[in-house]
Amino acid sequence: MKRRTTVISIMTTIVLLGGCASIPNPFAEEADPTEKETPVEENQGGEVQDPNEDQDEGKENPEEETETDTGLPDPEETVTVTADGKKVITNVNDPLVLVNKERNLPADFVPEDLVIPNVPFPFTEDLPKKQLQKVAADAAEALFDQAEKDGIPLFAQSGYRSYDRQEAIFTANAERVGEEEANKFSAFPGQSEHQSGLALDVTSPEVEFKLVEQFGETEAGRWVKANAHKYGFIIRYPKGKETITGYQYEPWHLRYVGKEHAKRIHEQNMTLEEYLGVEVEPVNSSQ
Repeated sequence: MKRRTTVISIMTTIVLLGGCASIPNPFAEEADPTEKETPVEENQGGEVQDPNEDQDEGKENPEEETETDTGLPDPEETVTVTADGKKVITNVNDPLVLVNKERNLPADFVPEDLVIPNVPFPFTEDLPKKQLQKVAADAAEALFDQAEKDGIPLFAQSGYRSYDRQEAIFTANAERVGEEEANKFSAFPGQSEHQSGLALDVTSPEVEFKLVEQFGETEAGRWVKANAHKYGFIIRYPKGKETITGYQYEPWHLRYVGKEHAKRIHEQNMTLEEYLGVEVEPVNSSQ
């Protein structure tokens, strides 16, 4: 009782003297330091007053000092939603652009810097599917150069694919096996990574240059799985992640994201969706 009486006496004295000092409440609950503050722009009542402003005036917010820029695009800020609810991608030239069954490239999008990489193809015709965005083409050349040094028989089969070309391919597949079944291994137009110019299908003589699951068990397929990330590529549709990507396992489908990101994705056994923190509805499970 003496301790409590002393606190009350001190407070009474301050009030009588007209003082402006504030006595901390010894019974108040201490705030959780890990609790995230509401951003200023989301506060409808005006400015947010920092309770430590007098003590830390001129200093940066300690919480801001601990924040780090991951370099990852915000998925919610990289799409626009059309009147019919379709999500259309806006960061079309970003190496980390996320293209999937919920995020569509614009129908008229064509990468501006498409080039043909100096890598082996199993055909000689000068077709558009030989092309890649230059940043991916340069990375592909480095990847294939190393494969050749290691004695790996690796070939490029398909790169860039236009919206119209994808539409023709999907229509043919849908007529053959039905739309739902076709969408397990073939993308709707606008939903194919090949349109981005950042995707490359690879193959080898061991599977007669076909794009088949058995490629993953070949010498070339095992080498690609172990080394692609060193050159900025990931296996975009890995085994066991079909409900996340929406497509069947494709050991041949490589996607350029850059060396740093590819290394992290490879080491953490992630899909691009998981890496970017995108929540997706489980779907039936290449493009």
